[in-house]
Amino acid sequence: MATDARDDVSAGSLNEPIYIDGRSHLEEVTAAHDVVLVDFYADWCGPCQMLNPVLERLADTTEAVIAKVDVDEHQQLAGSFGVRGVPTLVLFADGEQVEQQSGALPEDRLRTLIEGYTE
Repeated sequence: MATDARDDVSAGSLNEPIYIDGRSHLEEVTAAHDVVLVDFYADWCGPCQMLNPVLERLADTTEAVIAKVDVDEHQQLAGSFGVRGVPTLVLFADGEQVEQQSGALPEDRLRTLIEGYTE
């Protein structure tokens, strides 16, 4: 699945989350898109599962690209962002990290956060 998403890294707007397969892939995605919301998650995490439909809606209805990083598969990458709990959401604008939030935030807060960088 991550390989398929990687082919679309330079596409304009993506309507579903991209599953990141490593540091270089994350760097490609954040460089190729104006606004990227990265979800550091774990499959076993209940709040992460509750956040999935919210992130899918945001991918479909905002200009931001939603990227997902499995912290169990990419522990070093998660550690480099100081991820200590999941979900942790990191927002990139113009290739630079601009926000970081821990916990499952409500959709309206995430939408407002994204729109602050897309408008």
